Amino acid sequence: MSTVNASDPVGTPERYRSVFRADLFKGQTHVITGGGSGLGRCTAHELASLGARLALVGRKLDKLETVAREIVTTYPEAKGFVSVHSCDIRDEVAVTQTVTNILSFHGQIHGLFNCAGGQYPANLRDISLKGWDAVVRNNLHGTFLFSRECFVQCMEQHGGSIVNMLADIWGGLPGMGHSGAARGGVLTFTETAACEWGSAGVRVNAVAPGWIASNGIDTYDESYQQLLRELHTKVPLQRFGTESELASAVVYLLSPAAGFISGSVIRVDGGVPTARHTWTLQAARQDFSYNGFPLYQAPKAFAKSNLGPKSEE
Repeated sequence: MSTVNASDPVGTPERYRSVFRADLFKGQTHVITGGGSGLGRCTAHELASLGARLALVGRKLDKLETVAREIVTTYPEAKGFVSVHSCDIRDEVAVTQTVTNILSFHGQIHGLFNCAGGQYPANLRDISLKGWDAVVRNNLHGTFLFSRECFVQCMEQHGGSIVNMLADIWGGLPGMGHSGAARGGVLTFTETAACEWGSAGVRVNAVAPGWIASNGIDTYDESYQQLLRELHTKVPLQRFGTESELASAVVYLLSPAAGFISGSVIRVDGGVPTARHTWTLQAARQDFSYNGFPLYQAPKAFAKSNLGPKSEE
């Protein structure tokens, strides 16, 4: 575990343009797994802009430290309130110790966003047991372990909110069956935990993003990136979602406004499951996308296709 402080930053970058009030999470600590990039990074910035203390978790400490430096530079009031923790979320011993370390530094955990995960394109017939196990352990086991430890070590006594990451799994996930199976498990885990842990004042919900223009797209090979570049035509809103649109759903579920919501899923997918073969989707006539993150950078895979929200200058 380590903390990052900005030393004499030159200038202050533009703050996150959140739709929520600035002090919404003042005095609260929120844990984000997968906080070193993409959706986790974006959510961390929004939570910091709303006054939250942060514990960023991931396997690569350098990426976490980069995000932490961004945050304490952009929000000087966060100095001393952002900790980073290198942890393999699939390792039970490591997860237990990491949660202990977070509590030792911050004192309490009010919210957890299980953002960490990973998968790769593959047909079911070509997935080895090793590959299947790696994805399921990362996406399902890691979510369970971090949720359990936050509950047992803190939330069982003090209450809290947990938000899990799903995906557009409705009707299956052809081409990524290992991730579909894992995310399906996360769905039932979310519903079960919401029931079992509700009496402790713990709410457990999930977000299910569709095709979001996040830098995770750049981890796929060129053939899959080409497929992704064409998928916006399958979305009723005829575009990719933004990182900010996913983060705002997470922030809402962590907030007091969602105080009577538990065991639920917010789909952030532009209406993809509503598309039907009997209806021809039309080109978009208007675009109401929301991008509140000034440090956002579009995936390199979209550089020549004009897809996704634009980076701020």
